[in-house]
Amino acid sequence: MPMSDEHKAALAQGRKESRAVKNYLEALAARKPGRPVTPERIKERIASIEAKIASETDPLKALELRQARLDAETALAKASATADMAAVEAAFVECCRSYAERKGISYAAWREQGVPAAVLSKAGVPRSM
Repeated sequence: MPMSDEHKAALAQGRKESRAVKNYLEALAARKPGRPVTPERIKERIASIEAKIASETDPLKALELRQARLDAETALAKASATADMAAVEAAFVECCRSYAERKGISYAAWREQGVPAAVLSKAGVPRSM
């Protein structure tokens, strides 16, 4: 029996909401306490390492510096690929309440997961949920 258009739309909506929630939770998990590491700071670090490589006379130290530069370049690629937190949060806010109601996710569970109360408030998720 073929699926109805309503069923297909509900499945698509569920996938969209799940994707938005997952992206937001992953972005929250990627945040580390302390000073944020921005792509600009990583670029500065790479430039600093390259200057040290150019002046290093010890081949072992130069090798370690080259590895540090490669590690920083990898971190830069990850930081550049990370989605804009504001956009990820906006998508989360748009679908959070619907997702929570459909999946039976409580306010307390969101908070334990690390979702800020202000974000849940914007999403319209009540504390009594």
